[in-house]
Amino acid sequence: MVTIPAGPFTMGSDGGPDNEAPAHEVDVAEFEIDQFEVTNGDFAIFVESTGHQTDAEKARSANTWQSYADGKDNHPVVKVSWNDAVAFCEWLDKRLPTEAEWEKAARGSDGYVYPWGNEYDPQKANGKDRAIRSTTAAGSFPEGASPYGVMDMAGNVWEWVADWYEAYPDSSHQSDYFGERFRVLRGGGWFETADFLRTATRNFLTDTAASDEIGFRCAR
Repeated sequence: MVTIPAGPFTMGSDGGPDNEAPAHEVDVAEFEIDQFEVTNGDFAIFVESTGHQTDAEKARSANTWQSYADGKDNHPVVKVSWNDAVAFCEWLDKRLPTEAEWEKAARGSDGYVYPWGNEYDPQKANGKDRAIRSTTAAGSFPEGASPYGVMDMAGNVWEWVADWYEAYPDSSHQSDYFGERFRVLRGGGWFETADFLRTATRNFLTDTAASDEIGFRCAR
């Protein structure tokens, strides 16, 4: 895990979608976050140890996390819901990062637009422009690391965070999706364009949703 020091940073953006505004200062206590996304190998150990059944498996989905795991132990686990991510983190006496923690770990105290800086570089992340069209091994883009050395904070897979999807403080933006209905996803995935790989980008889904572009990492 990587230690993220205590202190303020600028969260959100005034130049992006309304749900990112307003940019505002948040003071975050020191915490630790996984340097890499949780992998298929990690998740397999968890399942073997606990007998955990994912929400996708309970729903008898045609594809489950195992469908994407063959020969990819070091790739991020996908097809996992928010509930599955919470269960995994708690198994290790960890937790999901808050939305503010995730964003600080991704952009640093200088408020980078992307984890590596303010200019988009498709070579520094597994996004749509790389045309890989699948996950890559965790940590495959070291030049795209965040200021704290956290890997894959842009691209590869969207990542669940702890929070409900809500408006930011002092925001004038209204949405029927706000309220305790949806959980936040961060970071963009392997099929996303530059706008969705920004450190301030917010996405949201229900806590049982799962896809081949969604994973997570833990914090404590």
